[in-house]
Amino acid sequence: MYQRSFPKFVWYRLTQWAFGLPARGWFRLQCHGLANVPATGPVLLVSNHQSHLDPVLIGCFVHRPLGYLARATLFKGFMGPLIRAYDAIPIDREGMGLGGIRATLKRIKQGDAVLLFPEGTRTKNGELQPLMPGFLALARRGKATVVPIAISGAFEAMPRGRLLPRPVRIALVGGEPISPEAAAELDDEAFLAEVAKRLTEGLAEAHRLAGR
Repeated sequence: MYQRSFPKFVWYRLTQWAFGLPARGWFRLQCHGLANVPATGPVLLVSNHQSHLDPVLIGCFVHRPLGYLARATLFKGFMGPLIRAYDAIPIDREGMGLGGIRATLKRIKQGDAVLLFPEGTRTKNGELQPLMPGFLALARRGKATVVPIAISGAFEAMPRGRLLPRPVRIALVGGEPISPEAAAELDDEAFLAEVAKRLTEGLAEAHRLAGR
């Protein structure tokens, strides 16, 4: 079972509170279905990617600590200690080189919950973009439960190019998990389609909760 050091665990919980409390008020945040994230064991959270707010908000309101991916260059300089404090996983500049894949898979096999954005980049129009299939191998080889997490409102709050977020209502919705056993019965095409379907359904519910 993957375990953070006690100081890193305390830091994670403190920042959840420090960012989560004002975020709940500023964004009038609505959360639904986040209890679908298993409390233990290997988990891959896959989310649509609307803005730089996404990993912060998901990390604040999912009950268990999450593993994040971060560009290897961020581990250098003044950002380095902060990135390391969250036990982030270094990846190359292109997103998921061989080293990043190995490090992520190792973390999943150790029983961590890792957050990924399979669209590959932030949306330019607020809509869900096609999912890239790279996470399927991580889920299969890591025997991870896949949980879709939909977010609505983050694009309107902080689209590309905006430095400070607007006070726009945001909603987070956790979809029905896909167990490793269920995934084993699907080929990659069907697995990807099922994740996209559940993420699309979750996004529709998130839009409703956010008043869109």
